[in-house]
Amino acid sequence: MVERRGFFRKLASGLDWLFGFAALLVLLAACSVIPVLNFLSLGYLLNVSGTIARTGRFRDGFIGVRKAAVLGSIAAGIWIVVWPARLLSDFWRDAELISPGSGMAKAWHAGLIVVIVLTLAHIVWACLRGGKLRHFLWPQPLRLWRWLRTPEKFGNLQSSITDYVMGLRLPFYFWIGLRGFVGALVWLIVPVGILLAATRLPVGGSILLSLLGGLLLLLVAIHLPFLQAHFAQTDRFSALFELREVRRLFLRAPLAFWFALIITLLFAVPLYLLKIEMTPRELAWLPSLLFVIFIFPARILTGWAMSRATRHEQPRHWFPRWVARLGILPVALAYTLVVYFTPYLSWNGTWSLLEQHAFLVPAPLMAL
Repeated sequence: MVERRGFFRKLASGLDWLFGFAALLVLLAACSVIPVLNFLSLGYLLNVSGTIARTGRFRDGFIGVRKAAVLGSIAAGIWIVVWPARLLSDFWRDAELISPGSGMAKAWHAGLIVVIVLTLAHIVWACLRGGKLRHFLWPQPLRLWRWLRTPEKFGNLQSSITDYVMGLRLPFYFWIGLRGFVGALVWLIVPVGILLAATRLPVGGSILLSLLGGLLLLLVAIHLPFLQAHFAQTDRFSALFELREVRRLFLRAPLAFWFALIITLLFAVPLYLLKIEMTPRELAWLPSLLFVIFIFPARILTGWAMSRATRHEQPRHWFPRWVARLGILPVALAYTLVVYFTPYLSWNGTWSLLEQHAFLVPAPLMAL
């Protein structure tokens, strides 16, 4: 019996973790397309890389999953418990359409008000109990009565809310995201600016300028993911420009760097393909959700590559170093070509060059 209870506890904990991870992805996707809040999304993803780079453990990159499970449970619970009020609202509107001002319409309206008040009280009580889905499904009125008679209820409640909000570390994620964005913008502004300028020149000058901008973007794409991870690992803004240090770390784990870069650039390509046609309004959330789903593992692998390089004290043999160098070039070249042809395929036109999904957030730079 004890073993069975332990199994079910582990199963419930695992399901709660999976639910929290799904909720985390949705929260990151929602923040990533809202100006200012998108720095939170970028900051979290950068912190994933930095944390794994410091510890070397994949599990350390799944930060705040349990806290996200609470927010996800609250959102799902509210969606469930408001259904009675929605149904009564429909009944009331139908009664008003059939017989405006009738006794039946007034009765439905009065019932709707009562249900709304009870629903709001139920939502507040469920949140006070912890916001789990089971708290929304079973109100436990007797427990509410006992809680109301507790003398220190509001003091304990304030302490719990403060601890939870502080545990979210929103200022930290915003600050690291803002600095990571500024540093990436410094690296990207020249090649992207050159590519933008090339679209406004005659054919001859456009080709030469595009080659220059593409070459610079290729060099940036090779180094920027690891510079961002190095910045998140050390929490120093100057680390975003320590190119020599990143190249030195590459020598210690070349194949890991190669694999991480492949995933980072490869997983960014589908996001450009989604811009070929304008996304319908009802599916506007899809690109941001796909952004998080694709970029999250890329950030994890970037941090993993950095951690492997940090653990090795000496450069690897020349053969894996040259295999990685030769393997990186076609990957970065393919990514650069995708970015170059994006203005001719995307409904955003030339402004799509500002959407560097592999390094930033899905919203255009001008929207930030």
